[in-house]
Amino acid sequence: MATTQQPTHRAYVVVKREGADDFWINVGAAFAHQDGKGFNVILQAQPIDGKIVLREPQDEPEQNHRQSGSRRR
Repeated sequence: MATTQQPTHRAYVVVKREGADDFWINVGAAFAHQDGKGFNVILQAQPIDGKIVLREPQDEPEQNHRQSGSRRR
């Protein structure tokens, strides 16, 4: 599936860590349908627990990063 549009959301797996910040792993992206009524979600990996968090992109490097859960939810 080829597309030239930018993703509207990024897909993350959030690893909860006791005593430390959550670890957010970028695993894919979501692209809005032209009619605005849905998304195509493209994943490079799948979470073990089945939960994926979609967030609007922010100006940051494309890499794994640590982030406090309260700031990302």
